[in-house]
Amino acid sequence: MKPFRVLCACIVSLLVAAGCKRAETPTTAAPPPGPAATGIADVAAIDAALANPARFAGDLEQDETRKTTDVLVFLGARPGMHVIDYLAAGGYNTEVLSLIVGPDGRVIAYNNEPYLKFAGKQPAQRYGDNRLPHVEQITAPPEALSLPPESLDAALFVLSYHDLHWRAKDGSWPQIDPAAALAKLVPALKRDAVVVIVDHVADPGGDPGTIADALHRIDPDVIKRDLEAAGLTFESEANFLRNPDDDHTKPVFDASIRGQTDRVVMRFVKK
Repeated sequence: MKPFRVLCACIVSLLVAAGCKRAETPTTAAPPPGPAATGIADVAAIDAALANPARFAGDLEQDETRKTTDVLVFLGARPGMHVIDYLAAGGYNTEVLSLIVGPDGRVIAYNNEPYLKFAGKQPAQRYGDNRLPHVEQITAPPEALSLPPESLDAALFVLSYHDLHWRAKDGSWPQIDPAAALAKLVPALKRDAVVVIVDHVADPGGDPGTIADALHRIDPDVIKRDLEAAGLTFESEANFLRNPDDDHTKPVFDASIRGQTDRVVMRFVKK
């Protein structure tokens, strides 16, 4: 992915499906079609954030496989937003979001204790010495997350939503009630706020907790069911991370598929 490239001002779903070429001059990207088009992404700000020379080299290497530009356009990322990076781990997405939202915005890097432990030294390296001044770190169990009402413009889950369903046989992960977790998040969303979820696809059927433990995947219909039950409205789905060659039977850490899994990208809106 080349820095400073600019996406054309086409609807995001068409951009994804048709591979729309970038325009010659900076523009903003229209949101995907739906009853509540809630935000226009500032593509120039996204490109500038990804090209920022202060970013870690290891992050830059992930930009293409993560399709970060497409994810952030789908989210409607722009300056001034207040966003939560949910189960942010080491903060790859948190940093890019912080560079986009700028001094008038805010990003919450939210983790529970196991996620923070998994992230190792990365949070200290990323946030130490006030390196990202627009970021607030919060660590708490999902069911105990405390956020001000109607304070967020968006929430982003990247390869983490399935963990709300995870039931680890070895006890290495706490059992979480997804409905209780969403009950803490949804009231913190403003009206017309968006939630974007990127996750590894599992085949339909079976127990979500067992599937998450064995494969770290989730059936997209489970995501949709959960978020609609929490009061959010499904708006659209993008296909830029789909991979038909992934048969969904392998754990996502299997060497033959790692980094290339079939991933769903879904967008929900709070009405």
